[in-house]
Amino acid sequence: MDWKNTFSPLSVNADDALPELMLAHLASWGAIQIVGTDAKSYLQGQVTCNVVSLEAEQMTFGAHCDAKGKVWSVFRIFHHNGGYAMFQPLSAIDVELRELKKYAIFSKAEITHSGDIALGLMGVQAQAWIDSHSETRGDVRSIEGGSAVKIDSQRWLLLINSERTAELVNTIEAVKVDESLWTRFEIEQAYPVVTQAEQNEHIPQALNLQALNGISFNKGCYTGQETVARAKYRGINKRAMYIVKGNIESPLSDDEVVQLERSVGENWRSAGQLMVHYTFANNTAIGLVVLPNNLDEETEFRLSSQPDTRWIIEALPYSLNDDE
Repeated sequence: MDWKNTFSPLSVNADDALPELMLAHLASWGAIQIVGTDAKSYLQGQVTCNVVSLEAEQMTFGAHCDAKGKVWSVFRIFHHNGGYAMFQPLSAIDVELRELKKYAIFSKAEITHSGDIALGLMGVQAQAWIDSHSETRGDVRSIEGGSAVKIDSQRWLLLINSERTAELVNTIEAVKVDESLWTRFEIEQAYPVVTQAEQNEHIPQALNLQALNGISFNKGCYTGQETVARAKYRGINKRAMYIVKGNIESPLSDDEVVQLERSVGENWRSAGQLMVHYTFANNTAIGLVVLPNNLDEETEFRLSSQPDTRWIIEALPYSLNDDE
């Protein structure tokens, strides 16, 4: 049996208990790999995070921008297979790879779309499983076939080769779920997910990267730095990413853009598109969306394609205030 066919949807509500150990094939995620003697210095001049100070056992968020500060890619970067891996939505990789490689011809850095496979290990027993399969105790660990990266208290990313993937999937004693549950946790943690549909639309602060330690303001020059610095020191950013929640009348498409509208008096106006979304068993759903950061907390929303639905903004799990 093909290991890719062993994963099934897990229909749950927000408060339902989950299996203690779950494994998902993150088929809509991938990684860019950078190796070579100039890999560190090249990335340092391209991305918002500080690659020079990134230790072997650390992972950090980062973004790669165009010259105007608009984001091509939001990624998690970590040491992997003798270089670096930039883990991100698969649909963003083609454009991001093209943009990231533009000036690499002048550097001893090889930038490629990694052939490694992404698996998500989830649940209260995820940490114990990782501990039993690795000799080190950092947030990034070398394991058989690749790397294990801690995402949060109950999630680990496994970026491993195809041979090890088949072996692991066929032998692990875990509930094999589809990747939608991983998406749910990304939303609940308010971690930005920039797919192809959102590329070159937002500056990093509109995606809350400053609250997730994904921007270094003292690392030196990188592409788009002027815009990112002005957004911090002159307060020019007027948008932020929020968790929204509401009901649905019919299933939300994973292949089409899902638009939100917001209530303005007795009228409705376009508010933005869901970056990602997840639906619970009781036909409520959650998603991430970039909105003006001065909206009233009581602002009501609805799905453009389902006008009888009602959505609201949920509290973020972190602060957007630079002073907190």
